[in-house]
Order: sequence, then structure tokens, then C-alpha cells
Amino acid sequence: MKTPFPTGEVELPLLQQSKILCGVDEVGRGCLAGPVYAAAAILDLEALFDAPLSTRSLIRDSKTLSAAQRAKARACMDPYLRDSAWGQASAQEVDTHGIVFACFLAMKRALALLQHPFDHLLVDGNQGLPHWVGPQSAVVKGDQKCFSIAAASILAKLERDHFMTSASHRYPHYGLETNVGYGTQHHLEALQQHGACSLHRKSFAPIRNFTAL
Repeated sequence: MKTPFPTGEVELPLLQQSKILCGVDEVGRGCLAGPVYAAAAILDLEALFDAPLSTRSLIRDSKTLSAAQRAKARACMDPYLRDSAWGQASAQEVDTHGIVFACFLAMKRALALLQHPFDHLLVDGNQGLPHWVGPQSAVVKGDQKCFSIAAASILAKLERDHFMTSASHRYPHYGLETNVGYGTQHHLEALQQHGACSLHRKSFAPIRNFTAL
């Protein structure tokens, strides 16, 4: 039976080689509005593997957690978090360079802010980080397999949700505080009525059809 949280199957072999691991993940890839965010997380995995099940079970793919659970997970992971950082790429950068480039750009910005050294990078997805100097592994569904990537996904989600909630005060028409930029029915109806704002990704359909405010 599949566990709802990572088993460490990817991290344990590297940990047995005394490697310090860093996980990186992005959120907001499919949104119509707002930046794409990424976070990097370095965990004390040895301590985490000895932690209570109630702690480990919360450090999982952020998409499977409610807002309250993500806040609880953030508090639970704190004693095991050696270092973390986040970065973003703006909607304008998404439009200029494309979403894939923007995701990698946000990841690189997060990694550049880390203070703690590490030996091996774990990247969520099927592509490694371009031009990364050092060992790395691309892990498909990494936020379901690696605690390091799952922790990064939670951190990135929390930061991006905070940004989008704050942005909703400036752009109140779109319901950004609840849809965080995704193309919900309310969001699409607001676009029809009010047009696009500066947070919208003009290269994304259906935003191409609207004029920025």
C-alpha cells in the first residue's frame, strides 16, 4: 500500500554515502496570474527519519495538504530544517522566456540564497537544472518520493500563497486570495468583465485575448 508521504527511497542511498541533500521544487506553474515560486530545502534527514510518524506524514506533496496542514507542516519541519530559501520569476519573465525557463530561473534564485553547503541536488520533475555544476538527480513526482523536495514544495506554496493574498488587495476583482492565480470559473469571468492586470501571464491562453489594465 502506497504511503501518503515520502518513503525516502531516493534519499536513503545517498544519505548512506554521507551526502548532504538539497531538494528544490516550484509552484504556480499552471497559473494564469502571478509569479512562479521555487524553494530549496536542506533537511537533517537522519533526524527526520527518526522523527514521529505524525511529523513525517505531514512533510509531503503540498498539493495534498490543506492550508491549515501546510502551516502545521511548516512548524513541524522547522527543527529538521538546516537551511531554506525561496526565489521567484515574475509573470513578465514567464512571458518573455517561457514557463520552463522561468521555473528553472526561480529555482536558481532560491539556491543562490542558501547559506548551508550540500553535496547533491534533488530536482522535482524529469529534467535536471540546466548548467548546474555539481551532482544532481531529476526525480519524477519528487514531492511524493523525497522529503527534501516535499519540504521545498511546502515552503514555496506558503510563500506564493502569501504573495497572491497580498496582491488580491491591489487587484480585488479576480479572487486571487482564494484561487491564487489559477483559472477558476470566477477568475475567468472576472477577466471577461475587467480584463487582465499586470500580474497576468499574457502568453497564456486565455489571457492573450485581454488587454492589461
